[in-house]
Amino acid sequence: MDIFDNIFPLLGRMIRGIPIERFLFPDRDAQEELKKYLEAEQARQPKELPERGRPATAATATEETSETQEIATACVPCALGHFSTSSGLLNECFRFKEGGITGNEILDRVAKVLAEQNALERVDLTPEKLQRSPDWEREIAERALDESRRLRHKLEGLETMEQLEEAAASTASYYMKLNREWYKKLFASRGFDNAVREEPT
Repeated sequence: MDIFDNIFPLLGRMIRGIPIERFLFPDRDAQEELKKYLEAEQARQPKELPERGRPATAATATEETSETQEIATACVPCALGHFSTSSGLLNECFRFKEGGITGNEILDRVAKVLAEQNALERVDLTPEKLQRSPDWEREIAERALDESRRLRHKLEGLETMEQLEEAAASTASYYMKLNREWYKKLFASRGFDNAVREEPT
């Protein structure tokens, strides 16, 4: 008895009634029908537009807006971050002053400060970003850029612990000044006043 008769009697009789050639060599008419069906399905699918000619969507508009905004700021908050890190590293140097100016702990931290200032000058305060910034922010950014160069030149010509101490003190002082100036002008640009708002009791 055939296995199909045991499981699906009706299916077994149908399969035995179809010549094997129909499985191996499908009917030409069936092939044509299948071909027409696939072509019709393909024609119904939306065609992808070329990348250059694609219409602007909400997603692409958002991408373009975010890119424009990224370029349009001189990133003074990033400058604050670099000066904060630099100040902390320079202050840390004095924990290792017993090793002298040539101690690895001091030299490694000075190298990190130089890396911070290089990133500030070459990434965050580029001429393009400065040019596209609001006037009030550009002034702060340009002064931060000048201060970064001064600090970098001091450290590149470093010879004594006294010079390192002076660089640490001036960097900490400038960081506090930059932080205050940035927030005051930011709040002023948004129309905030200096009134102290009392917390509800």
